[in-house]
Amino acid sequence: MRKIASMEDSATDSATEFFSYLGEFDTIIDVRSPSEFAEDHIPGAINCPVLNDEERARVGTLYKQVSPFDAKKIGAALVSKNIAAHIEESFLVKPRNWRPLVYCWRGGNRSGAMTHVLGRIGWQAEQLDGGYKEYRKRVNLALAEWHYPYQFQVVCGTTGSGKSRLLHALGAIGAQVLDLEGLASHRGSVLGNLPCELQPSQKAFESQLWDRLRRFNPSLPIFVESESKKIGNLRVPEALMQAIRQSACISVRLPQVQRVRLLMEDYTHFVSDPHFLATRLDCLVYLHGHEKIDRWKEMASSGDMAAMVNELLENHYDPAYLRSIDRNFVQYPKARVLELSDISDECFHSAAEALYRG
Repeated sequence: MRKIASMEDSATDSATEFFSYLGEFDTIIDVRSPSEFAEDHIPGAINCPVLNDEERARVGTLYKQVSPFDAKKIGAALVSKNIAAHIEESFLVKPRNWRPLVYCWRGGNRSGAMTHVLGRIGWQAEQLDGGYKEYRKRVNLALAEWHYPYQFQVVCGTTGSGKSRLLHALGAIGAQVLDLEGLASHRGSVLGNLPCELQPSQKAFESQLWDRLRRFNPSLPIFVESESKKIGNLRVPEALMQAIRQSACISVRLPQVQRVRLLMEDYTHFVSDPHFLATRLDCLVYLHGHEKIDRWKEMASSGDMAAMVNELLENHYDPAYLRSIDRNFVQYPKARVLELSDISDECFHSAAEALYRG
C-alpha cells in the first residue's frame, strides 16, 4: 500500500497526483458490494465484490448480534469463495506483469484480502490507501477549491434554440465539450426527465464531472451550456458554476417555428404519451394556475401539441430565461450572436465549424 500526495497539498495538485497514480495500473478493482459500486465508484473501475449485498448484510448482522469472531469466520469463508470465483472468471487470462489496484470502502479487510491473494499468485497488486473514502475526499476538495484554469465558452439561448445539438456538433468535430446535461441524464428543466433513464447519484455525477474536467487541455476553449445550479435533482459544484457564469457567452438564436419543431423532435416521449406530459405539467400549477395548466393538458391530449409547445415557450420558458440570463451570466450582454436558420444536421455542423475554427 503506497502513500500518495497529502490532502494538505493544494486541491489541484493533490487531485492531479492522485489520478496520475491511479493511471499507473492496468485495472482498478472495486471489491465493494454491487449497491455500493452502483452509487459511485472510481471511473473505469470494475466491480468484483468479495461480499455481495446480501452477504454483507448477513456478516454485519452476525457482527452486531452474535459476535465479531462468528462474523469473521463466515465472512472469511464467503470472501474466499468469491475471490476464487473472480480469479476463475476474470483473472486467469491476465499475464504475469498484470498490475491491478484494489480498493474497498476504507482500504481495509475486503480489499486487503483480494490484494493478498492476487499478490501471492505473483501479480503486482496494490491496495488503495484509504479506499473509496479517500477518493471521495480528493474529488470533493478538488471540485470545491480548484481554481478552474479553463476558457469556457458558454452556449446560451432560449429553450429549444438547439444548444444541446450544437454542443454535440462541436464534440463531433473535435472541440472540447462539457455536457452537463448528458452527465446528469436530464435536460435541465421541469420537463427534462429522460424516460426510462434514472439520474445518477450526486456522488456519481461528481465523479464523472471531475474525470471529464481533468482530461481537458486548459489551453483550448471548453464549450458548455448555460445551466442553472441544479439539473434535475443534481447540483453543479459551486466553484464550477461560478467559473462558467463569469465566462464568455454565445447567444444562439433560432426562429420560433423551428424551436417548436426541435422540441417536438427531442421530446417525442411527451408527444406519444400525453399522460406522462400531464404529470410533469402539474409541477407548473403553482406558477400558472390550474386553468392554464388544464388547458395545456387538453391541447396535448387532443393532438394540438405544437400549439401547446408554442404557448409553453411564450408563457413559461422564455420569460424565465430572460429573467435569469442577464442576472446570472455576467458577460451575456457582450455575447457573440449565432443565428441559426433551421435544425438540420448541416446547419448545426456549419455553426459548430464557425465557432470552433473561428
